[in-house]
Amino acid sequence: MKHLALAALLSLVAVPAQADTLVDNVNGITLDKDGKLVRFTGLVIASDGKVKQLLDRKDKRPERPDFREDGKGRTLIPGMIDAHGHVMGFGFSLMLLDLSETKSLAEAQAAIRKYAAANPEMPWIIGSGWNQEKWGLGRFPTAADLDAAVPDRPVWLERIDGHAGWANSAAMAAAKVSATSKAPEGGRIEMADGKPSGVFVDAAMALVNNAKPKPLARDLDRALYLAQQKLLEQGITSIADMGTTIADWQAFRRAGDKKQLAIRILSYGADIDNMAIIAGQEPTPWLYDDRLRMVGVKLYLDGALGSRGAWLKQPYSDAPGQKGLPLLTPAQLRNKMVRASMDNFQVAIHAIGDAANAEALAAIGDLTADLPGERRWRIEHAQVIGPADIARFAQLKVIASMQPIHQPSDRLMAEARLGPDRLKGAYAWRSLENAGVRLAFGSDVPVESSNPFPGIAAAISRTDAAGQPFGGWHPEEAVTRETALDGFTRTAAFAAFAEDRLGTLMPGMRADFLIVDGDPLMASPDEIRRMAPLETWIGGYRYYKRKE
Repeated sequence: MKHLALAALLSLVAVPAQADTLVDNVNGITLDKDGKLVRFTGLVIASDGKVKQLLDRKDKRPERPDFREDGKGRTLIPGMIDAHGHVMGFGFSLMLLDLSETKSLAEAQAAIRKYAAANPEMPWIIGSGWNQEKWGLGRFPTAADLDAAVPDRPVWLERIDGHAGWANSAAMAAAKVSATSKAPEGGRIEMADGKPSGVFVDAAMALVNNAKPKPLARDLDRALYLAQQKLLEQGITSIADMGTTIADWQAFRRAGDKKQLAIRILSYGADIDNMAIIAGQEPTPWLYDDRLRMVGVKLYLDGALGSRGAWLKQPYSDAPGQKGLPLLTPAQLRNKMVRASMDNFQVAIHAIGDAANAEALAAIGDLTADLPGERRWRIEHAQVIGPADIARFAQLKVIASMQPIHQPSDRLMAEARLGPDRLKGAYAWRSLENAGVRLAFGSDVPVESSNPFPGIAAAISRTDAAGQPFGGWHPEEAVTRETALDGFTRTAAFAAFAEDRLGTLMPGMRADFLIVDGDPLMASPDEIRRMAPLETWIGGYRYYKRKE
């Protein structure tokens, strides 16, 4: 059934947009280029897939449109733009073992055992999604824990944040990892009794990653198709792909060549090598009717809080001997930034800990005067910021590319990792906005669900799916509904130099929009959290319609 649904999706992609399409009788909402709220009741789409006209209730409708769609009074909003995701990682998470819903180590072991039994032909068991914090384990899992589930085949499972991997004994043997193995710079091997315990953090993941089987082109193509199908169902019409490899790019191009690329992908190369081999000496032009463009490069400066790889100024409250891992030296970071910027690639820097954010800002400050023009520096995640550094974001015009859904997911873990004194600058959306910083919102899929509506609900309430904590976690950092919508539309487009064609529904912009079952500017956080697209349109054509 999934293959049939996918075939139906791809057959839609090849159909051209109608000429002069009228979508009428809607509660239309968009922001204009300046962020001002605009409401309308009808939308006229030209043959080129762009918005031709917004209609108020009193405006005359086209007499003979080629196609007319009755919105039945439902709400029409711009298509959601995920400002930070991992397209191929998402697709593979839909294909391989996914542990993100497991609530205990025992539950995870049962899922691993079941998956291995159902896939006896697989030489390695590969998957992702484990989270020792969600399991309440109080420690990292071990190779012995995996051996208890699958002792006879290599097993390699990435943590939910992608910044640590968990191997069984067979996987470590296949990778020739032993007690004498050394972690590369920027990585950490968790040890027990003088030998690797089974968990590899950040750069040390390569020790096992390099030994696992490489996916074939057909595997990449299927992952992309599955990712597109799910993104359309959840209302994502564009996504910034943070860390595109040459293999990923080739999959995107194969889909585009076959007219099977529906989602708009704003690509950031996985470090300088991939950026250069994909795009050459400058960002690529827009390809496939504005479906694909490489605009910049993604650099990693530290790891993640969950694996204690985020680089902090002071030691972790729950691990006094650790401050996390800087993945680049100051010279390496600046050299990469200059290399990309000299060829006009935008630079997006992954920085989660307060030390990493401070170093990213320092590097941007050092280079801004020497690199004229509008750079639109981006810091990805910006999760823990020293309060004094918040003003620096505004001074340097740095875009804070943040994921609201991380806050409810990370709340208890962040309290343990940071302690009360460092929570002031954690997930500080309102403080950044008040300082004059533009907020681009995303999901970090597959670390979190790509569904943008729980993200909007978290942004305005600082609560989780159960409405906890009551009144919100540090509610002074919540943002307005308009700011949340802006972060997933207009500013998400601006953050990728795409504001001339994406992010709003003003005339001349691409007609990417959703029809939803409620008004996100009026609904409660809980109602927003439960919203789902009834229809998803891209370039004036309907790609998804929810079954009744």
